[in-house]
This record gives sequence, C-alpha cells and structure tokens, in this order.
Amino acid sequence: MDKYVCEVCDWVYDPATGDPENGVAPGTKFEDLPDDWVCPLCGVGKDQFRKVD
Repeated sequence: MDKYVCEVCDWVYDPATGDPENGVAPGTKFEDLPDDWVCPLCGVGKDQFRKVD
C-alpha cells in the first residue's frame, strides 16, 4: 500500500499504521479515508497530500 505525505507539514500517512487516534484503523488505504479526514498534525484536507515515490 502506498504512503502519502502532507505537502504542508510533511506528516506521512502510512496505511500499515493508519491513524488510530482519529478512528482510522491500520490497513486503511489512503483512498478509503473519509472525505472529511484531515492531517492530524496540521489539519489540511486529503487534497494537500501526495503519494510518496
């Protein structure tokens, strides 16, 4: 599964870890995150993330 990085603060969403503090279980693909999910560090939306190569 692909990792995604926040272009504002460089926080990395790793699907293997998820975002359990915000209700996202490990194993959740970035594409499957709710539309209203935001970066847990700086609060920007999914549109501010890019796939890590």
